[in-house]
Amino acid sequence: MLAMSTYEFWQTASAIVTVIGLPFAIGVFIWEQRKERQINQEEIYQRLSDEYTKFMKIVLDNADLRLLRPPGETLNLTTEQTERQFALFSILIALFERAYLLVYEDQMDPQTARLWQSWEDYMRDWCKRPDFKAALPELLIGEDESFAGHIRRIAAEVVGPRS
Repeated sequence: MLAMSTYEFWQTASAIVTVIGLPFAIGVFIWEQRKERQINQEEIYQRLSDEYTKFMKIVLDNADLRLLRPPGETLNLTTEQTERQFALFSILIALFERAYLLVYEDQMDPQTARLWQSWEDYMRDWCKRPDFKAALPELLIGEDESFAGHIRRIAAEVVGPRS
């Protein structure tokens, strides 16, 4: 009576695998998916950071526009300088929009929120510049409405330098 038939043995083993192994496999799968998502988010963030670094190098190449100076300094730019400044602002808006579309979520987990916060800081810093803020309405034409609303809110919250 104590001896188990081969059939009963495999039936019991199958039940054990189903009860223990299946939930374990599902847990491992979910954990791997989360880990993969986190790695993808970090890769996206790194690529966006690299793009911002490239943008800042372009800003350095155009030092005559004085975009790295504290905001509020009045400059008398030539027409050509004004065009280059607007072009740089356009590149920046495209980069901000890409970051918004790839990183921002209404409900962010702590990791995503941490990644997003640096982009929000960049946006706030640029929105402190009167020249950037003044160009925003034109820069946002044709951009994603959700992004445009977000950066407009930031611009409204940010107080630039006092004249």
